[in-house]
Amino acid sequence: MTDRSSLNRRTFLQGAGALVGLPLLEAFGPRMAFGAGPASAPLRTAFVFFPNGAIMPDWNPEAEGRDYVLPATLQDLAPIRDKFNVLTGLSQDNAKAKGDGPGDHARSAATFLTGEHPTKTAGADIKAGVSVDQVAAQRIGQHTRLPSLEIGTEGGRNAGQCDSGYSCAYSSNISWKTPSQPMAKEINPRLVFERMFGKPGEEKERRRREFYRQSILDAVAGDAQKLQPKLGATDRRKLEEYFTSVREIEQRIERSQAETARIPIPEMELPRGVPKDLDEHLRLMYDLLALAFQTDTTRIATYMVANEGSNRSYPMVGVNDGHHHLSHHQNKQELVDQIKKIDKFLMSHFARFLQKLDGMQEGDGTLLDHSMIVYGSAIGDGNRHNHNDLPILLAGRGNGSIATGRHVVYPKDTPLNNLFLSMLDRMEAGVESLGDSSGRLTGLEG
Repeated sequence: MTDRSSLNRRTFLQGAGALVGLPLLEAFGPRMAFGAGPASAPLRTAFVFFPNGAIMPDWNPEAEGRDYVLPATLQDLAPIRDKFNVLTGLSQDNAKAKGDGPGDHARSAATFLTGEHPTKTAGADIKAGVSVDQVAAQRIGQHTRLPSLEIGTEGGRNAGQCDSGYSCAYSSNISWKTPSQPMAKEINPRLVFERMFGKPGEEKERRRREFYRQSILDAVAGDAQKLQPKLGATDRRKLEEYFTSVREIEQRIERSQAETARIPIPEMELPRGVPKDLDEHLRLMYDLLALAFQTDTTRIATYMVANEGSNRSYPMVGVNDGHHHLSHHQNKQELVDQIKKIDKFLMSHFARFLQKLDGMQEGDGTLLDHSMIVYGSAIGDGNRHNHNDLPILLAGRGNGSIATGRHVVYPKDTPLNNLFLSMLDRMEAGVESLGDSSGRLTGLEG
């Protein structure tokens, strides 16, 4: 039996110090040089969410297959119509009330990427599910500096009530690390940039931190040799597993130092705070997302163009009433026309983003060819608050694994999470189920 009192407590404190740093250190992974594309490019995945549903007759094409006519809301996508698919028939069943009464907007955001029915509470006992982006980040996030990136344009709270007895955490987040831990999004473009590349002039401080990290790792490795004779077989095995991880971290630190020295921080004009002009704000956040993918800073991202239930107005396109208010249009044509303007405005920014990705040459194609970008909502018709026949686009060719340029119609109430499961397969995440998935989504290959 090992004499526990003979073990050096300081060793475990040092080990704990190294362990606390693991999430940060594991984020340092191999990256490509800025602006350069590898022969075999990594696969990037993003999920872009918009609130309050859409005017579906102007969203869904009438014909199936390749020979469909772009409906009114999708017109700005015409220049890249061969690089995306319109997917209809998909559903998020767990966004339905299921006995919980009102709160469709909160449930829409909470289930969008999880497929789990959220617990109805305005207290601290929030519970949704792990979102597809975070499942991917847990499995492949170690390959990039940031395992994932969460951005938006509207701030939110993770406490208090925002929708019919549901916590504001549900309406403000689509990314969930655990069922009770949402991943807070960043809405300030400058802070997003600094998270991606660091603050200007902080190189000296970064090197100082890495020096001390390395010193801790060296100390722990030395203490490990002294501990070995005092441990039983099981403890030796556990300690060896731990220090195998430590050695991997050392290697990542070395790679990070080499890559950081080679990759310059790109120049980008950014405001000091959150832009007051929504047009500029939406554009900047999309540009930052494109830059994050181009520099391989991350391969997984979420973007809420607005919180669910947002009542923001859009005066730049002549809409002065609130979005949420207008979505309850009761089929009044003048209100429906206002929502159509919002739908087209938000789509114009998404179309510009996709064209930007498609203009970035990389390896054997473009960055869009090497991506999977979902754009959609977990509410179909905002007036009905339905959660089936959702407005969903899938852009990008997934490194050649997705046949694009089509309108693909699925059987009624096909789980949206089947799409996410198929995307996780393409990321080699090794996941057998997600939320209410019933299998893989067929037909993406063409």
